[in-house]
Amino acid sequence: MKNLAGLMKQAQQMQSKMQEMQSRLESIEVEGVAGAGLVAVTLNGKGDLRRVKIDPKLADPADIEMLEDLIVAAHRDAKTKIEAMTQEEMQKVTGGLQLPPGMKLPF
Repeated sequence: MKNLAGLMKQAQQMQSKMQEMQSRLESIEVEGVAGAGLVAVTLNGKGDLRRVKIDPKLADPADIEMLEDLIVAAHRDAKTKIEAMTQEEMQKVTGGLQLPPGMKLPF
């Protein structure tokens, strides 16, 4: 029974650390860029889009498709950075315990 109580305490501590990490991730912002910096998007640590910056040189109505592609590429860049950062934070919370493939944070 003593072992079960210890296990429950560890689970509560991990849950508390997860909540702290989620709060930190919400306040962190990551920028993704494309087109050599002509398009930039900013996401918070949870992946919510916060800002889009577009260099005025790209505002050519005749080439709007390229601009759309660059926005998507910048978003993908930022999302990749967030996933790496989240994985790092998760390693800290779990003490290096590897999560099964495909298992993500609860957000």
